[in-house]
Amino acid sequence: MVEPIRKTTREERERFIKEAHYNIFQLKSEHVYIDLITDSGTGSMTDRQWAAMMLGDESYAGASSFFKLKEAITKITGFEYVIPTHQGRAAENVLFSYLIKAGDIIPGNSHFDTTKGHIESRKAIALDCTIDEAKDTQLEIPFKGNVDPKKLEKALAENAAKIPFIIVTITNNTAGGQPVSMQNLKEIRAIADKYNKPVLFDSARFAENAYFIKVREKGYANKTIKEITKEMFALADGMTMSAKKDAIVNMGGFIATRREDWYEGAKVFCIPFEGFLTYGGMNGRDMNALAVGLDENTEFDNLETRIKQVEYLASRLDEFGIPYQRPAGGHAIFVDATKVLTHVPKEEFPAQTLTIELYLEAGIRGCEIGYLLADRDPVTRENRFGGLDLLRLAIPRRVYTNNHMDVIAVALKNVFDRRESITHGVKIVWEAELMRHFTVKLERL
Repeated sequence: MVEPIRKTTREERERFIKEAHYNIFQLKSEHVYIDLITDSGTGSMTDRQWAAMMLGDESYAGASSFFKLKEAITKITGFEYVIPTHQGRAAENVLFSYLIKAGDIIPGNSHFDTTKGHIESRKAIALDCTIDEAKDTQLEIPFKGNVDPKKLEKALAENAAKIPFIIVTITNNTAGGQPVSMQNLKEIRAIADKYNKPVLFDSARFAENAYFIKVREKGYANKTIKEITKEMFALADGMTMSAKKDAIVNMGGFIATRREDWYEGAKVFCIPFEGFLTYGGMNGRDMNALAVGLDENTEFDNLETRIKQVEYLASRLDEFGIPYQRPAGGHAIFVDATKVLTHVPKEEFPAQTLTIELYLEAGIRGCEIGYLLADRDPVTRENRFGGLDLLRLAIPRRVYTNNHMDVIAVALKNVFDRRESITHGVKIVWEAELMRHFTVKLERL
């Protein structure tokens, strides 16, 4: 379906963003022209998904919609045990409540905000073992989301007793939507087996990861996305998923695993946190749509159409010389704010400043994936400036045309052209202790 979008004036946007305390999450959607804050739950469903919703079984227990969903998940992943949840962070909350205790260390590749939040809220440590090449945004290598085997081996050699599992995010969102190779997944599995540790995949964009394996990794060109997906999940013990991404539904998620102990442990937390085991926070109609979405979006043509649009936006930014995390990721373009706003010090949050400037320029809402999102160190309470500081332009699936991509590119070019005049950023006037970027209040300097 389509919906009207409203153009606003610069004067109106100045007022709207000030009222939102310079936090784009606090803007009203009606004040946004093109919304790139996320691709999570913002895609357009297909006719088959809408048709499936009409057949949803809303029974409290034992709904047929659950068994359709379970069958679809097992067919794609090979995992026998399935617990539905209302979204990905709920899946993490349920599973991590069983797996993680205070003092634990969870190594992985650039844990995303909710993952890191769920780990640190339990007084555990999210240990980033991403390859160093991911920090060089202008370096072009095919699998920039990989875990560094040496870093992972070191973590396990030194702290095996404190590590309950290894987590791998596919694709690696925080590093710029970058994929993880099958070879790397095999290396991680071998190290995990050496230390007798299970492996968990954060699988929000597993289908896009499989696409990149097919087009970039030797030996996979003639394999289907479903074949690659099955091979990927054979290297894991379980997964959490925000189905709002690669299954293209408005709401939904799940835990799936081959480990009965994980299933039995998570069950205990699902019922009080989410709901009964055969709906877990989801309606029957949404489970039906999710089952169809998983099947449809593990097909090459669907993925190619979506990823080519992201590549198109990247090509327009290349024309203007705007630096972003290269190569273009699967779901978004991540503009390197520290290379654009070179006069804004890190303490004034360049990526958040660039996000604000893009909204003021054209009513386009992106999202900061950088120093604000990184939160403070749990021990020292100092801001964490060690990672990348990026403006993410997440492209909802099947929503915008390439004409919209042109508008985005030119608007960003206009900001880029006046970058030398942007010398001040923002300061924090109020923040939550955890996952502050969603509710933080800022002032312009």
